[in-house]
Amino acid sequence: MRIGILTISDRAADGRYQDQGGPAIEAWLAARITSPWTPDRRIVPDGIEPVSAALIDLADRAGAGLILTTGGTGPAPRDLTPEALARVIDREMPGFGEAMRAASLKTVPTAILSRQTAGLRGSTLIVTLPGKPAAIGVCLDAVFPAIPWCLELTGAGRIDAAGAFRPA
Repeated sequence: MRIGILTISDRAADGRYQDQGGPAIEAWLAARITSPWTPDRRIVPDGIEPVSAALIDLADRAGAGLILTTGGTGPAPRDLTPEALARVIDREMPGFGEAMRAASLKTVPTAILSRQTAGLRGSTLIVTLPGKPAAIGVCLDAVFPAIPWCLELTGAGRIDAAGAFRPA
C-alpha cells in the first residue's frame, strides 16, 4: 500500500520551518501498520491550487490508496485545505471530521475551529489532519480504526494495523 503524506504549509514549503507534521504522521503509521506499506511524503504551500494538484498526483499518478494531509484546516485566510479537497473528491466522508473534532474537543476547546474532513477520489481515501503533531495523534487515534476497512470497501487494498476494526 502506498500512503501519501502531504504537509501543507507556506513556511515548510519555502524552508522557513522544518516540517514536523509529515514525520509525525509517518511515525504514527509506522508504529501501527503491520503489513507492507510505502510512504510518499511531500510538502506544498497553502492554497487551493498546489494542494489540489498534489492530491491528484498522489492519487492518480503515484497510486496512493490513502492520503493523509497535515495543515491548512484552520480558519486563517491561507487555510484552504478543505476547499482544495472539495475540488478533487468524488464523495465526501463527513464522519471522519466529526470524529476528529469530537476527540480533539476532549483536550482543547479550540477544536471547534478545525475544518478537518475526508473524502474519496476513486478508491483513494483522503483524510485532512491538523498541523500540530500532538493533534495529529489524537485525530488518527480517533479515525484510524475504520480506515483499513474503508480501504478494502473502496478497492484501494488491504492494510493490517493494530487496532483496526473489521466487521465479522
